[in-house]
Amino acid sequence: MKNILIAFAIIIANFTIEAQVKTPQSSPKATITQAIGLTDVEINYSRPSARGRAVFGNLVPFGKVWRTGANENTTISFSDDVVIDGKTLKKGKYALYTIPKIESWEVIFYSMTDNWGNPVEWNEANVALKTTVKPETLSKNVETFTIGISDLDNNFAFLEMYWENSYAAVKFEVPTEKKATASIEKVLAGPAAGDYFSSAQYLYQSNGDIAKARAYIDKALELNQDKPFYYYRLKSLIQAKQGDKKGAIETAKLSLAAAEIAKNQDYVKMNKDSIAEWSKK
Repeated sequence: MKNILIAFAIIIANFTIEAQVKTPQSSPKATITQAIGLTDVEINYSRPSARGRAVFGNLVPFGKVWRTGANENTTISFSDDVVIDGKTLKKGKYALYTIPKIESWEVIFYSMTDNWGNPVEWNEANVALKTTVKPETLSKNVETFTIGISDLDNNFAFLEMYWENSYAAVKFEVPTEKKATASIEKVLAGPAAGDYFSSAQYLYQSNGDIAKARAYIDKALELNQDKPFYYYRLKSLIQAKQGDKKGAIETAKLSLAAAEIAKNQDYVKMNKDSIAEWSKK
């Protein structure tokens, strides 16, 4: 009897799983990812359709905050700071709200992104940036609300919104020139201190060319004005491996002093232990 009940329960469970109804969303989700120059932009939103209804001034009232889509927040994220209407919008993720009007649209980037539609309480402190754009009238009716990014340039693009016979766009500028210039200058300037440190560490740990490891760590210390305690620690280990215990002790003392200032007890102990070991005759 027990086995019959178990078998019956399994049959019911399988039927329940298979019987779950799947239907399409009335406002399906969409994701847009676009690179503009060296900046990545991502938009996530739900797309309502008019379905015979008048949209602006009716379904979407004029002069009121609109979620700019359907369901949960429409969000837009930027991998870099961008400039909109001469104002800087910090990199990050924002809810996109608009206030459509006949003559203008207010476009709002809101820092809280976990609302279902509009916030229960609107807080101006969460408005990261607000700009006003002039809408245009389309010659062709758009049935389903659409957001896009177009007119791509290395330094800017347009965030576009279409629905019914209305079109609104926001130009945003990206820091391509600044990032590209910085990248070029970094590469042409040669490896940084961290690159030399990583190379020296690899050669030491992999029993590679120890003389080359010593040259790399010396270069790392030369380039890094802060002279981190872990840089000195690696140099002391390399010196000891080269058989230069006297030099290793002196370098370990520098690492010890820097580690004490940084209050890094692990490195304090490691350096004290090494100094004691290397001091033995």
